[in-house]
Amino acid sequence: MYEPNVVGDWQEYEGHAGLRVRVHRLEPAEPPRGRDDAAEGLTYFRVRVTVENRGARQVTVHLEDGQIDVRIGPDGESAFLDWRNSQFIEGFDVYPLRRATAVLYAAGPEASLDQVDVQVQLRVDEEWADRRLWAGGLGLPSGECGTSPGTAREEGLAHQVSAFLRDQAEEGTA
Repeated sequence: MYEPNVVGDWQEYEGHAGLRVRVHRLEPAEPPRGRDDAAEGLTYFRVRVTVENRGARQVTVHLEDGQIDVRIGPDGESAFLDWRNSQFIEGFDVYPLRRATAVLYAAGPEASLDQVDVQVQLRVDEEWADRRLWAGGLGLPSGECGTSPGTAREEGLAHQVSAFLRDQAEEGTA
């Protein structure tokens, strides 16, 4: 089983040389074409998913409806996804040293947004890649999550994941 990535981390795909994906810019944002009536009383946020081709050949990338799942809060409830305002990658040819970015608008109760999990299943050249998970949250200070190992237990999952990854990196450099 793969361990989750922290929002902002790149994830390389072993079956597709040079192809990597990143979930980033998890931030509060209002949708450009107005709020959906079904999201009344919810707080909107935006997340970007970038696909980068560092390989030697062009690949066709699909990142559409149903290939991105957003869960919020400690119980992992589904966030409201605003498909009308979101921008997907629909059969785009990503050439070497190029990127393509999908922008997804979602909403949920403000109290649940300190823990956001984004799962992505990319389709490359009509072949499905493995699912990958990124953990983060709104309002988390960049680079300061879980500043000491003892405090991670009392904080959200994003803090715990960040502290775990930092501790693993520190063990590898000793």
